[in-house]
Amino acid sequence: MNNAETNGSSRYLSLDVLRGMTITLMIVVNTPGTRSAIYASLKHAAWHGFTLTDLVFPTFLFVVGNALAFSMKRYEFPGLQKQFLQKAFRRALTIFFIGLLLNQFPFVMLQNEGFVLKSWANIRLFGVLQRIAICYFIASLMIYYFPKKVNIILAGIILLAYWAMLYFFGDHGDPYSLAGNAVLKLDLLIVPEKNLYQGYGLPFDPEGLLSCLPAIVNVLIGYFAGRALQQKQSGTMSKFLTSGVAMVVIAWAWHSIFPINKSLWTSSYVLLTVGIDLLVLGVLILVIDRWKWIKWAGFFVVFGKNALFIYILAWTVNSILYLFTANGMPLPVFIHSHYFASWLNAYASSFLYAISYMLFIWLFALIMDLKRIYIKV
Repeated sequence: MNNAETNGSSRYLSLDVLRGMTITLMIVVNTPGTRSAIYASLKHAAWHGFTLTDLVFPTFLFVVGNALAFSMKRYEFPGLQKQFLQKAFRRALTIFFIGLLLNQFPFVMLQNEGFVLKSWANIRLFGVLQRIAICYFIASLMIYYFPKKVNIILAGIILLAYWAMLYFFGDHGDPYSLAGNAVLKLDLLIVPEKNLYQGYGLPFDPEGLLSCLPAIVNVLIGYFAGRALQQKQSGTMSKFLTSGVAMVVIAWAWHSIFPINKSLWTSSYVLLTVGIDLLVLGVLILVIDRWKWIKWAGFFVVFGKNALFIYILAWTVNSILYLFTANGMPLPVFIHSHYFASWLNAYASSFLYAISYMLFIWLFALIMDLKRIYIKV
Protein backbone atom coordinates (compact mmCIF):
# COMPACT_ATOMS: atom_id res chain seq x y z
CA MET A 1 0.00 0.00 0.00
CA ASN A 2 2.47 2.60 -1.16
CA ASN A 3 1.64 6.29 -0.88
CA ALA A 4 -0.30 8.06 -3.59
CA GLU A 5 2.00 9.03 -6.40
CA THR A 6 1.72 12.65 -5.48
CA ASN A 7 2.47 15.46 -7.88
CA GLY A 8 2.21 18.05 -5.16
CA SER A 9 -1.57 18.01 -5.11
CA SER A 10 -2.96 18.66 -1.65
CA ARG A 11 -5.82 16.34 -2.55
CA TYR A 12 -3.38 13.45 -2.79
CA LEU A 13 -1.90 14.63 0.51
CA SER A 14 -5.33 14.05 2.03
CA LEU A 15 -5.04 10.36 1.13
CA ASP A 16 -1.63 10.08 2.80
CA VAL A 17 -3.04 11.78 5.90
CA LEU A 18 -6.00 9.39 6.00
CA ARG A 19 -3.63 6.43 5.73
CA GLY A 20 -1.44 7.87 8.47
CA MET A 21 -4.39 8.53 10.78
CA THR A 22 -5.51 4.94 10.28
CA ILE A 23 -2.10 3.51 11.17
CA THR A 24 -1.81 5.83 14.18
CA LEU A 25 -5.12 4.65 15.61
CA MET A 26 -4.40 1.03 14.71
CA ILE A 27 -1.15 1.02 16.71
CA VAL A 28 -2.79 2.75 19.69
CA VAL A 29 -5.70 0.30 19.93
CA ASN A 30 -3.46 -2.75 19.43
CA THR A 31 -0.89 -1.95 22.13
CA PRO A 32 -2.51 -0.82 25.41
CA GLY A 33 -0.45 -0.99 28.56
CA THR A 34 -2.88 -3.54 29.95
CA ARG A 35 -5.89 -5.28 28.42
CA SER A 36 -7.76 -4.95 31.71
CA ALA A 37 -7.99 -1.15 31.49
CA ILE A 38 -8.93 0.19 28.06
CA TYR A 39 -11.22 3.13 27.38
CA ALA A 40 -14.49 1.96 25.81
CA SER A 41 -13.90 3.77 22.52
CA LEU A 42 -10.55 1.99 22.15
CA LYS A 43 -12.13 -1.47 22.40
CA HIS A 44 -14.12 -3.32 19.78
CA ALA A 45 -17.85 -3.60 20.37
CA ALA A 46 -18.52 -6.85 22.21
CA TRP A 47 -20.79 -8.05 19.37
CA HIS A 48 -23.46 -5.81 17.81
CA GLY A 49 -22.65 -2.11 17.96
CA PHE A 50 -19.86 0.23 16.98
CA THR A 51 -16.88 2.02 18.53
CA LEU A 52 -14.05 4.15 17.18
CA THR A 53 -11.84 1.07 17.15
CA ASP A 54 -14.28 -0.69 14.82
CA LEU A 55 -13.50 1.95 12.21
CA VAL A 56 -9.79 1.10 11.93
CA PHE A 57 -9.74 -2.07 9.84
CA PRO A 58 -12.41 -1.05 7.29
CA THR A 59 -10.59 2.25 6.82
CA PHE A 60 -7.43 0.25 6.16
CA LEU A 61 -9.33 -1.52 3.37
CA PHE A 62 -10.70 1.82 2.15
CA VAL A 63 -7.17 3.21 1.75
CA VAL A 64 -6.12 0.00 -0.03
CA GLY A 65 -8.79 0.97 -2.55
CA ASN A 66 -7.41 4.52 -2.67
CA ALA A 67 -4.00 3.13 -3.60
CA LEU A 68 -5.55 0.93 -6.29
CA ALA A 69 -6.82 4.07 -8.01
CA PHE A 70 -3.19 4.95 -8.69
CA SER A 71 -1.63 1.54 -9.27
CA MET A 72 -4.32 0.39 -11.72
CA LYS A 73 -3.66 3.32 -14.07
CA ARG A 74 -0.60 1.58 -15.51
CA TYR A 75 -2.76 -1.30 -16.72
CA GLU A 76 -5.33 0.78 -18.59
CA PHE A 77 -3.67 0.14 -21.96
CA PRO A 78 -4.48 -2.92 -24.13
CA GLY A 79 -2.29 -6.01 -23.96
CA LEU A 80 -1.33 -5.75 -20.29
CA GLN A 81 -3.68 -8.40 -18.91
CA LYS A 82 -0.92 -10.93 -18.21
CA GLN A 83 1.23 -8.38 -16.38
CA PHE A 84 -1.76 -7.22 -14.35
CA LEU A 85 -2.78 -10.73 -13.30
CA GLN A 86 0.78 -11.66 -12.36
CA LYS A 87 1.21 -8.48 -10.32
CA ALA A 88 -2.13 -8.75 -8.53
CA PHE A 89 -1.75 -12.44 -7.73
CA ARG A 90 1.87 -12.11 -6.58
CA ARG A 91 1.06 -9.16 -4.32
CA ALA A 92 -2.01 -10.82 -2.83
CA LEU A 93 -0.07 -14.02 -2.19
CA THR A 94 2.79 -12.09 -0.57
CA ILE A 95 0.46 -10.17 1.77
CA PHE A 96 -1.43 -13.35 2.66
CA PHE A 97 1.80 -15.20 3.46
CA ILE A 98 3.09 -12.32 5.59
CA GLY A 99 -0.20 -12.46 7.48
CA LEU A 100 0.32 -16.16 8.21
CA LEU A 101 3.83 -15.46 9.49
CA LEU A 102 2.58 -12.63 11.71
CA ASN A 103 -0.01 -14.95 13.24
CA GLN A 104 2.82 -17.27 14.25
CA PHE A 105 5.45 -14.62 15.04
CA PRO A 106 7.77 -14.63 16.97
CA PHE A 107 7.63 -18.41 16.43
CA VAL A 108 8.63 -19.14 20.04
CA MET A 109 6.98 -18.82 23.46
CA LEU A 110 8.72 -17.94 26.70
CA GLN A 111 7.91 -20.57 29.34
CA ASN A 112 9.45 -21.60 32.66
CA GLU A 113 11.93 -23.90 30.93
CA GLY A 114 12.89 -21.19 28.43
CA PHE A 115 11.94 -20.59 24.82
CA VAL A 116 9.69 -23.22 23.24
CA LEU A 117 8.78 -23.38 19.56
CA LYS A 118 5.14 -22.67 18.73
CA SER A 119 3.20 -25.46 17.07
CA TRP A 120 2.57 -24.76 13.39
CA ALA A 121 -0.30 -27.25 13.49
CA ASN A 122 -2.39 -24.70 15.42
CA ILE A 123 -1.59 -21.65 13.31
CA ARG A 124 -4.49 -19.28 12.74
CA LEU A 125 -5.16 -19.27 9.00
CA PHE A 126 -7.11 -16.02 8.73
CA GLY A 127 -6.26 -12.53 9.91
CA VAL A 128 -6.01 -8.85 9.02
CA LEU A 129 -3.44 -9.17 6.24
CA GLN A 130 -5.11 -12.28 4.86
CA ARG A 131 -8.36 -10.33 4.50
CA ILE A 132 -6.53 -7.43 2.88
CA ALA A 133 -4.94 -9.86 0.41
CA ILE A 134 -8.23 -11.53 -0.54
CA CYS A 135 -10.18 -8.28 -0.85
CA TYR A 136 -7.38 -6.55 -2.74
CA PHE A 137 -7.16 -9.38 -5.26
CA ILE A 138 -10.89 -9.71 -5.92
CA ALA A 139 -11.43 -5.94 -6.05
CA SER A 140 -8.52 -5.63 -8.48
CA LEU A 141 -10.11 -8.17 -10.80
CA MET A 142 -13.47 -6.40 -10.63
CA ILE A 143 -11.89 -3.03 -11.37
CA TYR A 144 -9.84 -4.41 -14.26
CA TYR A 145 -12.61 -6.33 -15.98
CA PHE A 146 -15.77 -4.33 -15.21
CA PRO A 147 -16.67 -0.66 -15.75
CA LYS A 148 -17.56 1.60 -12.84
CA LYS A 149 -21.33 1.33 -13.21
CA VAL A 150 -21.20 -2.46 -13.21
CA ASN A 151 -19.03 -2.47 -10.09
CA ILE A 152 -21.42 -0.13 -8.30
CA ILE A 153 -24.28 -2.52 -9.08
CA LEU A 154 -22.16 -5.51 -8.02
CA ALA A 155 -21.30 -3.76 -4.74
CA GLY A 156 -25.01 -3.37 -3.99
CA ILE A 157 -25.70 -6.99 -4.94
CA ILE A 158 -22.87 -8.17 -2.69
CA LEU A 159 -24.26 -6.33 0.34
CA LEU A 160 -27.80 -7.58 -0.23
CA ALA A 161 -26.69 -11.14 -1.03
CA TYR A 162 -24.54 -11.26 2.10
CA TRP A 163 -27.53 -10.16 4.18
CA ALA A 164 -29.57 -12.98 2.66
CA MET A 165 -26.83 -15.56 3.23
CA LEU A 166 -26.44 -14.68 6.89
CA TYR A 167 -30.20 -14.63 7.43
CA PHE A 168 -31.08 -17.88 5.68
CA PHE A 169 -28.02 -19.95 6.60
CA GLY A 170 -27.68 -18.77 10.19
CA ASP A 171 -29.57 -20.38 13.06
CA HIS A 172 -33.32 -19.94 12.80
CA GLY A 173 -34.49 -17.25 15.20
CA ASP A 174 -31.02 -15.84 15.86
CA PRO A 175 -29.02 -15.89 12.61
CA TYR A 176 -26.59 -13.18 13.71
CA SER A 177 -25.49 -14.78 16.98
CA LEU A 178 -21.91 -15.70 17.81
CA ALA A 179 -22.57 -19.44 17.87
CA GLY A 180 -25.13 -19.66 15.08
CA ASN A 181 -23.96 -17.39 12.26
CA ALA A 182 -23.25 -18.51 8.69
CA VAL A 183 -19.68 -17.14 8.75
CA LEU A 184 -18.75 -19.60 11.49
CA LYS A 185 -20.59 -22.46 9.80
CA LEU A 186 -18.72 -22.03 6.51
CA ASP A 187 -15.34 -21.72 8.22
CA LEU A 188 -15.96 -24.91 10.20
CA LEU A 189 -16.73 -26.75 6.96
CA ILE A 190 -13.34 -25.96 5.46
CA VAL A 191 -11.00 -25.12 8.36
CA PRO A 192 -10.20 -27.15 11.51
CA GLU A 193 -11.39 -25.50 14.73
CA LYS A 194 -7.81 -25.23 16.02
CA ASN A 195 -6.88 -22.98 13.08
CA LEU A 196 -9.57 -20.39 13.78
CA TYR A 197 -9.40 -17.43 16.16
CA GLN A 198 -10.14 -18.53 19.72
CA GLY A 199 -10.65 -15.17 21.44
CA TYR A 200 -14.45 -15.33 21.65
CA GLY A 201 -14.55 -18.40 23.88
CA LEU A 202 -15.29 -20.64 20.90
CA PRO A 203 -13.66 -21.09 17.49
CA PHE A 204 -14.87 -18.10 15.48
CA ASP A 205 -12.79 -15.96 13.16
CA PRO A 206 -13.79 -12.30 12.68
CA GLU A 207 -11.74 -12.39 9.48
CA GLY A 208 -13.42 -15.55 8.23
CA LEU A 209 -13.83 -16.47 4.59
CA LEU A 210 -17.49 -15.58 4.02
CA SER A 211 -17.23 -12.17 5.68
CA CYS A 212 -14.48 -11.23 3.21
CA LEU A 213 -17.28 -10.83 0.66
CA PRO A 214 -18.80 -7.57 1.99
CA ALA A 215 -15.33 -6.27 2.89
CA ILE A 216 -14.58 -6.13 -0.84
CA VAL A 217 -17.05 -3.24 -1.00
CA ASN A 218 -14.86 -1.21 1.39
CA VAL A 219 -12.02 -1.55 -1.12
CA LEU A 220 -14.24 -0.69 -4.08
CA ILE A 221 -15.60 2.49 -2.48
CA GLY A 222 -12.05 3.48 -1.57
CA TYR A 223 -11.07 2.99 -5.20
CA PHE A 224 -13.96 5.13 -6.43
CA ALA A 225 -12.94 7.87 -3.98
CA GLY A 226 -9.34 7.75 -5.19
CA ARG A 227 -10.45 7.99 -8.81
CA ALA A 228 -12.68 10.94 -7.99
CA LEU A 229 -9.70 12.78 -6.51
CA GLN A 230 -7.61 12.02 -9.60
CA GLN A 231 -10.20 13.57 -11.89
CA LYS A 232 -9.91 16.89 -10.02
CA GLN A 233 -13.49 17.86 -10.71
CA SER A 234 -15.20 20.60 -8.77
CA GLY A 235 -17.64 19.45 -6.17
CA THR A 236 -15.68 16.34 -5.15
CA MET A 237 -15.62 17.38 -1.51
CA SER A 238 -19.38 18.01 -1.50
CA LYS A 239 -20.02 14.64 -3.13
CA PHE A 240 -17.94 12.89 -0.47
CA LEU A 241 -19.76 14.67 2.33
CA THR A 242 -23.27 14.11 0.98
CA SER A 243 -22.55 10.48 0.04
CA GLY A 244 -21.01 9.90 3.46
CA VAL A 245 -24.03 11.29 5.29
CA ALA A 246 -26.40 9.23 3.13
CA MET A 247 -24.50 6.01 3.78
CA VAL A 248 -24.36 6.62 7.53
CA VAL A 249 -28.12 7.29 7.64
CA ILE A 250 -28.89 4.16 5.61
CA ALA A 251 -26.56 2.11 7.80
CA TRP A 252 -28.26 3.14 11.03
CA ALA A 253 -31.70 2.53 9.51
CA TRP A 254 -30.58 -0.92 8.33
CA HIS A 255 -29.12 -1.63 11.77
CA SER A 256 -32.62 -2.25 13.15
CA ILE A 257 -32.99 -5.40 11.02
CA PHE A 258 -29.37 -6.22 10.09
CA PRO A 259 -27.23 -5.18 13.06
CA ILE A 260 -24.00 -3.24 12.67
CA ASN A 261 -21.41 -5.84 13.61
CA LYS A 262 -17.67 -5.69 12.94
CA SER A 263 -17.04 -9.36 13.71
CA LEU A 264 -19.61 -10.45 11.11
CA TRP A 265 -18.73 -7.49 8.84
CA THR A 266 -22.42 -6.95 8.21
CA SER A 267 -23.60 -4.91 5.24
CA SER A 268 -24.86 -2.17 7.55
CA TYR A 269 -21.38 -2.06 9.07
CA VAL A 270 -19.87 -1.65 5.59
CA LEU A 271 -22.13 1.30 4.78
CA LEU A 272 -21.45 2.93 8.14
CA THR A 273 -17.67 2.66 7.82
CA VAL A 274 -17.38 3.76 4.20
CA GLY A 275 -19.77 6.60 4.99
CA ILE A 276 -17.55 7.79 7.84
CA ASP A 277 -14.45 7.37 5.66
CA LEU A 278 -15.98 9.56 2.96
CA LEU A 279 -16.92 12.16 5.56
CA VAL A 280 -13.40 12.18 7.00
CA LEU A 281 -11.85 12.39 3.54
CA GLY A 282 -14.20 15.23 2.65
CA VAL A 283 -13.19 17.13 5.78
CA LEU A 284 -9.50 16.51 5.03
CA ILE A 285 -9.96 17.95 1.55
CA LEU A 286 -11.69 20.98 3.08
CA VAL A 287 -8.93 21.55 5.63
CA ILE A 288 -5.92 20.73 3.45
CA ASP A 289 -7.06 21.63 -0.07
CA ARG A 290 -9.41 24.55 0.59
CA TRP A 291 -8.08 26.11 3.77
CA LYS A 292 -4.43 25.15 3.17
CA TRP A 293 -3.93 24.04 6.78
CA ILE A 294 -1.11 21.64 6.05
CA LYS A 295 1.57 21.86 8.75
CA TRP A 296 -0.31 19.64 11.21
CA ALA A 297 -0.62 16.90 8.59
CA GLY A 298 3.10 16.08 8.49
CA PHE A 299 2.88 13.80 11.51
CA PHE A 300 0.37 11.51 9.81
CA VAL A 301 2.03 11.66 6.38
CA VAL A 302 5.11 10.03 7.92
CA PHE A 303 2.99 6.97 8.72
CA GLY A 304 0.94 7.22 5.55
CA LYS A 305 3.87 6.84 3.17
CA ASN A 306 4.78 3.40 4.51
CA ALA A 307 1.42 2.36 5.92
CA LEU A 308 1.41 -1.40 5.41
CA PHE A 309 5.08 -1.83 6.31
CA ILE A 310 4.64 0.24 9.48
CA TYR A 311 1.69 -1.91 10.51
CA ILE A 312 3.87 -5.02 10.12
CA LEU A 313 6.76 -3.33 11.94
CA ALA A 314 4.59 -2.30 14.90
CA TRP A 315 3.25 -5.84 15.23
CA THR A 316 6.66 -7.54 15.06
CA VAL A 317 8.45 -5.14 17.40
CA ASN A 318 5.72 -5.48 20.02
CA SER A 319 5.87 -9.29 19.75
CA ILE A 320 9.65 -9.26 20.14
CA LEU A 321 9.47 -7.04 23.22
CA TYR A 322 7.32 -9.65 24.96
CA LEU A 323 10.18 -12.16 24.65
CA PHE A 324 12.31 -10.12 27.05
CA THR A 325 11.70 -10.00 30.79
CA ALA A 326 12.48 -7.62 33.63
CA ASN A 327 11.85 -8.51 37.27
CA GLY A 328 10.11 -11.65 36.07
CA MET A 329 7.65 -9.75 33.87
CA PRO A 330 7.47 -9.36 30.08
CA LEU A 331 9.27 -6.14 29.20
CA PRO A 332 6.14 -4.19 28.06
CA VAL A 333 4.35 -5.18 31.29
CA PHE A 334 7.36 -4.02 33.33
CA ILE A 335 7.60 -0.71 31.48
CA HIS A 336 3.90 -0.03 31.90
CA SER A 337 3.75 -0.94 35.57
CA HIS A 338 6.92 0.94 36.59
CA TYR A 339 6.85 4.02 34.38
CA PHE A 340 3.15 4.59 33.71
CA ALA A 341 0.91 2.81 36.22
CA SER A 342 3.09 4.03 39.10
CA TRP A 343 1.77 7.58 38.77
CA LEU A 344 -1.42 7.33 36.68
CA ASN A 345 -4.73 5.53 37.10
CA ALA A 346 -5.16 2.24 35.25
CA TYR A 347 -6.98 3.60 32.19
CA ALA A 348 -4.82 6.68 31.73
CA SER A 349 -1.58 4.71 32.16
CA SER A 350 -2.69 2.04 29.69
CA PHE A 351 -3.61 4.71 27.14
CA LEU A 352 -0.41 6.71 27.63
CA TYR A 353 1.67 3.56 27.18
CA ALA A 354 -0.09 2.95 23.84
CA ILE A 355 0.57 6.54 22.76
CA SER A 356 4.23 6.19 23.75
CA TYR A 357 4.63 2.98 21.78
CA MET A 358 2.98 4.61 18.76
CA LEU A 359 5.45 7.52 18.97
CA PHE A 360 8.32 5.04 19.27
CA ILE A 361 7.25 3.40 16.00
CA TRP A 362 6.69 6.85 14.48
CA LEU A 363 10.40 7.60 14.96
CA PHE A 364 11.23 4.59 12.78
CA ALA A 365 8.77 5.85 10.18
CA LEU A 366 10.29 9.34 10.34
CA ILE A 367 13.80 8.00 9.73
CA MET A 368 12.51 6.02 6.75
CA ASP A 369 10.78 9.11 5.37
CA LEU A 370 13.85 11.32 5.82
CA LYS A 371 15.95 8.73 4.00
CA ARG A 372 13.20 8.37 1.36
CA ILE A 373 12.82 4.67 2.10
CA TYR A 374 9.38 3.59 0.94
CA ILE A 375 8.75 -0.14 1.09
CA LYS A 376 6.13 -1.60 -1.21
CA VAL A 377 4.56 -4.81 0.01
